[in-house]
Amino acid sequence: MVHYILVTGGVLSGVGKGVIASSTGLLLRTLGFRVTSIKIDPYINIDAGTMSPFEHGEVFVLDDGGEVDLDLGNYERFLDITLNRDNNITTGKIYKQVIDKERQGLYLGKTVQVVPHIVNEIKEWVNRVAQIPTDGLEGAPDVCVIELGGTVGDIESMPFVEAMRQMQFEKRMCKGQFCLIHVSLVPVIGVVGEQKTKPTQHSVRELRALGLNPDFIICRSTKPLSQSTKDKISNFCHVVPERVIGVHDVSNIYRVPLLLDEQSLSKLLLAKLQVSPTPSKGLELADWGTMADHVDIIEKSQSNNSIVYIAMVGKYTGLSDSYLSVVKALKHAAYACHIKLEVIWIEATDLEIEVSGSENYKNSWDALRKSHGILVPGGFGDRGTEGKILAANYARENKIPYLGICLGLQIAVIEYARNILGWKNATSEEFEPESNNKKVVIFMPEISRTTMGGTMRLGRRTTILKSKDCLSYELYGKTTSIVERHRHRYEVNPAFVSDLEKAGLLFVGINDDETGERQEIIELPTSKHPFFLGVQYHPEFKSRPLRPSPPFLGLVKAARERINHHT
Repeated sequence: MVHYILVTGGVLSGVGKGVIASSTGLLLRTLGFRVTSIKIDPYINIDAGTMSPFEHGEVFVLDDGGEVDLDLGNYERFLDITLNRDNNITTGKIYKQVIDKERQGLYLGKTVQVVPHIVNEIKEWVNRVAQIPTDGLEGAPDVCVIELGGTVGDIESMPFVEAMRQMQFEKRMCKGQFCLIHVSLVPVIGVVGEQKTKPTQHSVRELRALGLNPDFIICRSTKPLSQSTKDKISNFCHVVPERVIGVHDVSNIYRVPLLLDEQSLSKLLLAKLQVSPTPSKGLELADWGTMADHVDIIEKSQSNNSIVYIAMVGKYTGLSDSYLSVVKALKHAAYACHIKLEVIWIEATDLEIEVSGSENYKNSWDALRKSHGILVPGGFGDRGTEGKILAANYARENKIPYLGICLGLQIAVIEYARNILGWKNATSEEFEPESNNKKVVIFMPEISRTTMGGTMRLGRRTTILKSKDCLSYELYGKTTSIVERHRHRYEVNPAFVSDLEKAGLLFVGINDDETGERQEIIELPTSKHPFFLGVQYHPEFKSRPLRPSPPFLGLVKAARERINHHT
């Protein structure tokens, strides 16, 4: 029997539901339970794939090619599980499913309505997905943690709230099968520093008016929650004081599960769910605590010689969540290398010649020159591409460690074609679809040119190394088969690979299908450059806190060596 834990949020968005949901799942995993997660996003989009990163942060890609909300990345990183596209529910998916059934006549002539048809579809979806294992083992998980996106009271989430209300009633018929955690905000107003409980009271009142009764209230705050504040919330929200839990600002995100455990959330959940812990399967909370301490030691380092600066040259730098998994992967690698890492955000357009007289141009180039490594992440469209090409050129000519991801690989190929082969008009079909310039990057023939959503080359794919005599073979632990996640619709033009190879650019990894023409990895020989790597896939999506991604680990190690050689 699967137990359900619903996590809702009140007062405002961005209150930390995703981290609380992930941390709750982690605590249950340390108690030996098998855990899965579901994220509900009330927007009408079918998935996150067509949304701008400025709208909703990065698009996280799963093994099965699902393009989902970035919170699923948090779940995978915290719980070390592998989710699928159905673990992200959207209004668009639910309505499409219901409309398709109506067109097939499956409702037997009934008037199709939000209640019961939409609500029933939500419940059926949740119950079905909750049974799917995500840890590589057979059989259903023990617990499914469900995060309801948005804020209690939002119009667009009402069908999901009603579905959860019905589930809460139905599951409580089986004692302990359903638990609701409400995450709220306790602000401090004015110089007195009093913790205000009214926003939480109103939020819980709204939740209860919709038929959902919280079992736990987790309060976000800047400082530890006082006992008097807990008692007040308990009194006005009908939750016993020990189930009012404070989560104040901590030194690093890995301390959140520890903070919850210190307030006995693990024991309280066991009592609520009416279950007993089982022997832990390899995940110990003590290990998590050791990692949190390790991160604190590194982050508090004041020595300039122990800080590595990585320049992130992108086009969505105005919102750091646009590159959330890339930043996480860099941090994972830095912690493994026992070094503090700082990301230098550089807007690619600010490197371009057209703005050479501006202050932004000067500051951006100064920042690039300061960096110990350069990373060009994925992206779409032609804005900022010339700046990225200039960054790749600077990295190559000055032997600065370089990692290009997806578009970053294509940028490196274009730069090499222009400046080594002398093809000054080398470009990508993405940037100049109608021109007669030499397109060293082309649109993949099997990809739709008319339908955008879900039509890219997506998800888990295998790359085969052509030789063991390459950097990637060493990075990936001396294996010739690499499995990573992809998200792209353009690729290196096979017609020009031979010319580029003769000029010294190494194409060391190819796809494992029958053609073997799709280029996955480029390198420069280590005899000519300390670390110059481009990958068509997105290694950041499989990075874990205790198991950093090989390309990122290689970049950070190479950047650290650059510090050592210059001190």
